[in-house]
Amino acid sequence: MSSHEQNPSSAPPRRRLSREDRQRQLLDVAWRLVREEGSEALTLARLAEQAGVTKPIVYDHFLTRPGLLAALYQDYDARQTALMDAALEASEATLRGRAAVIACSYVDCVQQQGREIPGVIAALDSSPELESIKREYEAIFLDKCRAVLEPFAGPRGIGQAGLRAMLGAAEALSDAAASGDISTDEAKQELFLNIVAMVERTIDIPVA
Repeated sequence: MSSHEQNPSSAPPRRRLSREDRQRQLLDVAWRLVREEGSEALTLARLAEQAGVTKPIVYDHFLTRPGLLAALYQDYDARQTALMDAALEASEATLRGRAAVIACSYVDCVQQQGREIPGVIAALDSSPELESIKREYEAIFLDKCRAVLEPFAGPRGIGQAGLRAMLGAAEALSDAAASGDISTDEAKQELFLNIVAMVERTIDIPVA
């Protein structure tokens, strides 16, 4: 027998993950659970089981199921922001260039997350506390869109109603593309046209 066979404990110890790496692992497992089993199946106990860790570790990171759902939405939002920021930096400083970035980055981010994000959003909408978190991140996104598009708008600027209509179109078109009802390119093109039309309408409105 080899010395390794005689002494199994001589195997190198498993590296302990940092808190940041552990959270990343848990979020990745949570996304997989939502994708494979739906958001209803996502509990802290189930996450611990699937991640191969004890329940106290999961509770230490998220405290509650709503805390886990909020972390998933925050993770999605951070990914969407990074994708959009990188595309904006490389885009043309024109209305069509900026509108294309917003449309493409929004649809692409939903596509990357597949059918998981609609389930998370639906779960967020089921709780007033979680819905407020979702609306907070939506407000940040809309403020960013306003800042990006405002230079091309008329004297009155871009109103909240127009931005909310744009967000509704973005969600509906992205969900339709994720479910296969329309193609990704169709979703991007329709959203692009929606954004351009929203801004151009502000130019045509005379100042009272």
